[in-house]
Amino acid sequence: MDIQTIGIVGAGQMGNGIAHVMSLAGYDVRLTDVSEDALAKAMEIMQGNMARQVGRGKISEADMQAALGRIVTTPTLTDLGQSDLIIEAATERETVKQAIFEDLIPYLKPETILTSNTSSISITRLASRTDRPERFMGFHFMNPVPVMQLVELIRGIATNQETFAACQAVVDKLGKTAASAEDFPGFIVNRILMPMINEAVYTLYEGVGNVNSIDSSMKLGANHPMGPLELADFIGLDTCLAIMNVLHDGLADTKYRPCPLLTKYVEAGWLGRKTERGFYDYRGETPVPTR
Repeated sequence: MDIQTIGIVGAGQMGNGIAHVMSLAGYDVRLTDVSEDALAKAMEIMQGNMARQVGRGKISEADMQAALGRIVTTPTLTDLGQSDLIIEAATERETVKQAIFEDLIPYLKPETILTSNTSSISITRLASRTDRPERFMGFHFMNPVPVMQLVELIRGIATNQETFAACQAVVDKLGKTAASAEDFPGFIVNRILMPMINEAVYTLYEGVGNVNSIDSSMKLGANHPMGPLELADFIGLDTCLAIMNVLHDGLADTKYRPCPLLTKYVEAGWLGRKTERGFYDYRGETPVPTR
């Protein structure tokens, strides 16, 4: 299938990042969100991020203007119906994702491919609620999308080879690298990354080290570019907790039990950078550890 038009559901951090790279790669993009303010903010963010790429010599001014011209925003979900490929990048709640696909189905072309940018929810289960499980798969970008090179492509149990090949071709056109993953909780990246973050929170919870010592140890001792607690704040502690719960529920192994301290931070609404407090306090000029 020759994919030319891409519909993206959700104009948040992931959705606007996906729209950014797709438009620069030459695809016509239709971006939708329930909030018109979110759509306006997404366009502003994309313009700013592309302008930085122009400043660094990564793209030309003409490239930026052409890419922005290929993006159409709409608050009406069903306007995406005639897209060749749809990427759902809404909030990480299965009921929300199911409702989006159910609302879209009556308006889709028979050949439209449906995908989800979910970081942990079962692709097979999401696909089973649609009319095209064989044309459904996981299309998981890493954050921030314009910078990170990996895309996880996750087959559900019914995903056919043509669908996989079409999505692989899109990743190739983006200049990114695809990792093929099977549909098990957390896929590859989060199956490995989230337990490490959770263990770092346990290390803090048990008083083995404070926020600074834990992050410094992993940066200087394991050559990680960012400490695990700093990374958790960047991802969002609510997202980290949601993924740990999916791993714990889906694999039924106590080693995936979310740390009570992670739960406590989420209960407090301290979700990381997006709320200006998490394992660090971001309200001043420089982040300050909260423990």
